[in-house]
Amino acid sequence: MAELRYQEEGVVRVIRGCIVIVEGFKNCINGQVIRFGYGTMGVIIGFTEHDAQVLIIRQATNLKTGDLALATLETFTTPVGRNFIGRIVNPLAEALDSLGPIKADEMAPIFVQAPTILKRGILEKTLETGIKVIDSMIPVGFGQRELILGDRMTGKTTICTDAIINQKHTGVKCIYCCIGKAHSALGRVVQLLIDNDCFKYTTIVAATAVAPPGQLYLAPYISCAIGEYFMKRGEDVLVVFDDFTKHAWAYREISLLLERAPGRDSYPGDIFYLHSKLVERAAYLSKKYGGGSMTHLPIVETLEGDLTGYVQSNLVSMTDGQIMVSAPLFGEGQKPAVDMGLSVSRVGSKVQWPIVKKLAAPLRLEYLQYREVLRVSRLKTSGQSEDAEKQMKSGAILTEFLKQKASHPVPMEALVIILFAYSKMVLHEMTIEEVNRFQEEAYDYYKKHDPEFMKMLRQKRDMDDAMKARCEELARQYLKEAIALRPKENLDDNEDGGPNVGVDVLDQATSKKKEEKK
Repeated sequence: MAELRYQEEGVVRVIRGCIVIVEGFKNCINGQVIRFGYGTMGVIIGFTEHDAQVLIIRQATNLKTGDLALATLETFTTPVGRNFIGRIVNPLAEALDSLGPIKADEMAPIFVQAPTILKRGILEKTLETGIKVIDSMIPVGFGQRELILGDRMTGKTTICTDAIINQKHTGVKCIYCCIGKAHSALGRVVQLLIDNDCFKYTTIVAATAVAPPGQLYLAPYISCAIGEYFMKRGEDVLVVFDDFTKHAWAYREISLLLERAPGRDSYPGDIFYLHSKLVERAAYLSKKYGGGSMTHLPIVETLEGDLTGYVQSNLVSMTDGQIMVSAPLFGEGQKPAVDMGLSVSRVGSKVQWPIVKKLAAPLRLEYLQYREVLRVSRLKTSGQSEDAEKQMKSGAILTEFLKQKASHPVPMEALVIILFAYSKMVLHEMTIEEVNRFQEEAYDYYKKHDPEFMKMLRQKRDMDDAMKARCEELARQYLKEAIALRPKENLDDNEDGGPNVGVDVLDQATSKKKEEKK
């Protein structure tokens, strides 16, 4: 905290949980640090004509009415610096990982204004998450604010941790802000990041469920302050807020203790203001101001997929897009369970790789049409038309493309290869097992057979006619090798005498319908 330069004395008049009413301060401002006896510390979050409202951020049980309170002319600041990389800290920037104290490079205020319009630049880079469905159809750009919504236990945190894992060799600094999660849930995230060697570029700010409401309230502000340290130095930062629902709950509790009038769903009216100030701190700075960026991935929990809740609807309106995670899709085994009908990126598509943008353009419509045909087919009692059969088969392959194992990010080059193979109908000649194997092996296969092609793809981010021909040639080559490895009993003859490939794709797409007929 900042050095005490001036003290003003006050007296504790009322104690309401994490809120202390202090009288006697002649001069006070919001964000001012207040110290009590017994190591208790707080920050002013409101005041009246006669007293100041102090939020306790370091709890102490010995505090009582009549105790002395000391105020300084310093606003609340937090230590920041490069030494925070690889560490787990609380919202007071104190180490929680038993690795000793952290030496800060400087002190930074936590309540600051977002960068102005003149300081912001035009989005130029894509944040590669390594998640196929996001990078292809819901891309995220550096400096963007992409909201992630979904019910409990549907994979919201997994999406964010996969994005962190994919930044291993990109130079992007990552900050995971835990707000109100259980110790066990935080422990799983920490272990996952350790197993994937992510702590070389990651900081965790942890305010678990047992933390005081004051720390739950301050956690995202501390995370932004740490991220801004790197952004101002021309570096890229990814901040994950897990989650803003718990943050809103904490502020609602604080607001009720302050005896402020509750609004919709008992939330205070200024929760919109608080969250908007937080997400607006995400930015892509112009080159004049360093060219750094800070990208936000805030998480919000929904109840049975309801997007009309107060906090959810607020955040949807103030972010640059949302990724909706569907509980029904999760139950069907489609992971990540991203609802393509409700998910959108309003900014990221402008900085998407040109070749990815071209190849992925029709996928959203194709997938939604497939889901509709699949729904209708389950209700029909008669057979399907030939066009419907083809659409079912293509949609089943597309569904397999959208599936992805957790903690297995896919490089952008591999995404291009898979999308190109799908567009050229190569995947349609494969079985389900071969499609999944191709997705896992495509990157290494192409790199082995034509490393120069992979380098040019990364440099150009697009393909000319020669590169397209080479890409299709390698895909066909892989298909021939896959066909050669098929067991003979699985190669049924079609009308032309050739192998009837892709049969199990169609069978899986219509399996539910066949079961219903039986």
